[in-house]
This record gives sequence, C-alpha cells and structure tokens, in this order.
Amino acid sequence: MSSIVTEQGILHYESIGRGQPVILLHGWINSWDVWRDSMIALAKTGIYRVYALDFWGFGDSATGTLTSTTSFQISSYVEMVYQFMETLGIQQTPILGHSMGGTVALQMALTYPERVSKVAVVGSPVVGRSLNPFLQLAGYGAIAKLVWRYPIMLRSIMRILLARDSKKVRNMIFRDVQRTTMESFFRSIGDLRETDLRADLPSLKIPTMGIYGTRDNIVSPNNAKMLCDNVLDNQVSMMHSSRHFPMVDEPENFLSALDSFLQDAKLEAEVEVTRE
Repeated sequence: MSSIVTEQGILHYESIGRGQPVILLHGWINSWDVWRDSMIALAKTGIYRVYALDFWGFGDSATGTLTSTTSFQISSYVEMVYQFMETLGIQQTPILGHSMGGTVALQMALTYPERVSKVAVVGSPVVGRSLNPFLQLAGYGAIAKLVWRYPIMLRSIMRILLARDSKKVRNMIFRDVQRTTMESFFRSIGDLRETDLRADLPSLKIPTMGIYGTRDNIVSPNNAKMLCDNVLDNQVSMMHSSRHFPMVDEPENFLSALDSFLQDAKLEAEVEVTRE
C-alpha cells in the first residue's frame, strides 16, 4: 500500500507494472479495488505502469484527515490527480475513470490538457442529472444523514439498485461503502449531480473514449451520445451484456477495447518522436 501526503489529506494509491504510466480513477462509494483485475491484465502486457488512486474520503484515503469539505468536489479531485502527478513526476499520461472517476478524468483533461494524452470514461455522467434518481437524492445532506443514521435504509436501497448485478459487484460495493465517510458520501454525489460538461467538451482536443453498458441503471448509457455529439476525436464502445461495471460484467471485451485505445496512444507517441 502506497500513499502521499497532500494539503487536503492522505492520498492512497496502488501501482503495478513497468512502462508507460496510466492512471485509473474509481467511482462513487468505490475504491481503487474496482480496477484490480484490469490493473493486473494491463501490467501483464509489459507496456504499462498502472496507478489506481483512492479519492479523498473513499477507500484507504478515507482515513486521512481532510481540512475542508470542498475536498469532495469534482474540481478538488482534479487537483488531487494533479498533485499526484506532480509528486510522482508524471508529466503526461492517459487517464481512465469509472462513473464519477470518469467525470473527474474529463474535467482533468479540460483543466490541464497538457497533462492528459488520452482520456477514457466508463459508465460516466457527462451530465449529472443522468444519474439514477436514488443517487441524486443521496446528494442532499438531510437525506444522506438520515441514511447514514439508519444503515438498513442504505442497504435496502443498494439491494434494489444492485439486484441484477453479480455477487462480485454487490460484495465490492457493500465493502467499499463501509470505508466511505458521510461527508464524501453526499457532498461528492451532490456536486456530481450539478455537473454538466457538454458546453466544455468541444474544446477537448485529445482522443477520448467512452465505454458504457447498455443495461446500466446507475448512469444513463445515453451519455455515450453526448460524447459523440460534443467531442471531435471520440470512440464509443457499447457493452451489450453489461450494467454499470463493464470491467466485471464483460472483462475480456472491456480489456480488449481499453488496450486497443491505449495502444493507439502509444503508437501515436512513437510517430511524433519519429517526426521530430
């Protein structure tokens, strides 16, 4: 287990492999562990050094003392990724994000375009209002505090939302939510709910990929069309047997799409070096 100390608190991360750096960002009430199998598979190619981060207030970064509740906003998580890259000396890298992590990845590419070579999102909202209504309600402090006070309510809602997901997904979510702080639980989803990146996406000049499960009941797969409509250099892969976690539901198809996207980035970099 590795970590760095930031102004806002401890940032935990895991890494594996040798080669080109790739940063992976998890979603709401998740942790780096959602990427475990993908990290191992990418590292086995011998091409990538893969980093998976825990957002402040989630996973093992939840144990750090945070100085401000604004640490749980999308913009703050962008700064978290920037600080991580600065500390480890990573000048530019592809960034991949699942769910909320993908929204952070897109905002990172918009805020620091010189630091992101490619961006990929997995089941991520371009517009926060495309979230499942239950998740939108979780962004209201009064409701979140009530759910936190009576855990049976949270478990019941999660069982409804995850009823058709695999046991692996359910176990992962139930484990990670226990390590989430109440402040990060409702403030992050509340900020995500108000996010709308459509007006900014046309300025995104780097290659962008969206992977969405057609059966996703957490984030509307219609967000894929928003990427197509607003990003010039885009790829979209629809996973027809997947819900919100394509990396779990269709691991082989998911990794094939992801590796192809990343390999294209490697080839483009080699071409630029040759031209110089």
